[in-house]
Amino acid sequence: MKKFSWALPILMFPVIATAEVPDPKQEYEDVYVLMDLLGASLRLIKDEYVEDVTYKDMVEKAINGVLSAQDPHSGFLDKDETDEMHTQTKGEFGGIGMEVTTENGLVRVVSPVDDTPAFKAGVQAGDYITHVDGTSVIGMSLTDAVKRLRGEPKTKVTITIARKNEEPRDIVLVRDIIKVRPVKYEAKGDIGYLRIITFSEQTTEKLHEAIKALQKEMGDSLAGFILDIRNNPGGLLDQAVGVADTFLAQGEIVSTKSRKTEDTMRFSAKTGDLTHGKPIVVLINEGSASASEIVAGALQDHKRAVIVGLKSFGKGSVQSVREIPGFGAIKITTARYYTPSGHSIQAKGITPDVEVPRAELKELPKIQGWAERNYDTALAAEEGKKAKDTVKPKTEKSEDVSQTQETDKKSDYQLDRAMDILHAIAIYVDAQEVSTESSKDDSKHKI
Repeated sequence: MKKFSWALPILMFPVIATAEVPDPKQEYEDVYVLMDLLGASLRLIKDEYVEDVTYKDMVEKAINGVLSAQDPHSGFLDKDETDEMHTQTKGEFGGIGMEVTTENGLVRVVSPVDDTPAFKAGVQAGDYITHVDGTSVIGMSLTDAVKRLRGEPKTKVTITIARKNEEPRDIVLVRDIIKVRPVKYEAKGDIGYLRIITFSEQTTEKLHEAIKALQKEMGDSLAGFILDIRNNPGGLLDQAVGVADTFLAQGEIVSTKSRKTEDTMRFSAKTGDLTHGKPIVVLINEGSASASEIVAGALQDHKRAVIVGLKSFGKGSVQSVREIPGFGAIKITTARYYTPSGHSIQAKGITPDVEVPRAELKELPKIQGWAERNYDTALAAEEGKKAKDTVKPKTEKSEDVSQTQETDKKSDYQLDRAMDILHAIAIYVDAQEVSTESSKDDSKHKI
């Protein structure tokens, strides 16, 4: 058996063992001493580790370890991961369709992407992934965990999901090419419904097309818009700014602040509101992150929209990607996002104006109670008649239906409440406009 020797590390570390806390002026000199420590460690691992490892693999993991230890969104991307990142921003990529992060050593689902394998299988925001194909990912770096989730389209992957108040369960997913349509829209009665799924390169452009299409389709009947950004994990900063600018005529949208004051950036709205001031309700939940929170925060601070739903994820940090030709890239957190009022999104999120939980709405049977019209001598609405003379008799069939009718149709409770709120706002706005016009007309007759 080979005898282990401490000679190499001891000989390599004499300066480190006796060094005092470095003077800031000596920082650059000390870097070279610390590089000796790193080099000695890599050589020791290469020579003594139970399995063969390459220097390339060790260096990449070392860099990733340093970055991921700072925050869950920084890390090293190898060449393949860098290429895939560029592909994702274009709205098409391979995978199972969910945004993940790390939390206390656990892989947490930020949100599933609409119409993807993960979404269709019922993966929810807030779920924890404990195993991938039977291998535990607890304590694993996010980069390594994501590598296990990725794979060729049409191949299977089994993930173990842990959800609050439920037993862990396995879900088998078939990987696919994820083609994300960034914006969906439809007319819901007199309301224009806008669903933003991700903030990719075409999001703002597609949002403008959707708004114009709804305006053309609905005409004067359009009461307002619901902007649904639930389970939207975010994306490109410029697209978040573009989306917020769509609904704002002026004012700051978001600012970013880093360690250096001179690097502070502010983004403001351009003149013009594509919706012409129509009422807006924004739907958010715990899966709304990053760019979604920028949009919600800007519209909330400017009192341009009512924010409805659940508190958002709280991912308010800026990542910059610095490519290293031939090796890959470093994704590093460089700043924090702030809403126009100076509110930090990081770890706080956006608190809705009206909190609406996820729920199911069930229609209860109608109860036949006593009312004014039931009195024999009750007055009717019309002069000279009694109420009993104007009440239409019920048929036996309709009475049975009213007593037993229940809805079994699934509905989106949060969306339903958002529509109620938007209708209320629209009524109020219309009343204010009528009142204003009336005042103008009255003023013409004053002498």
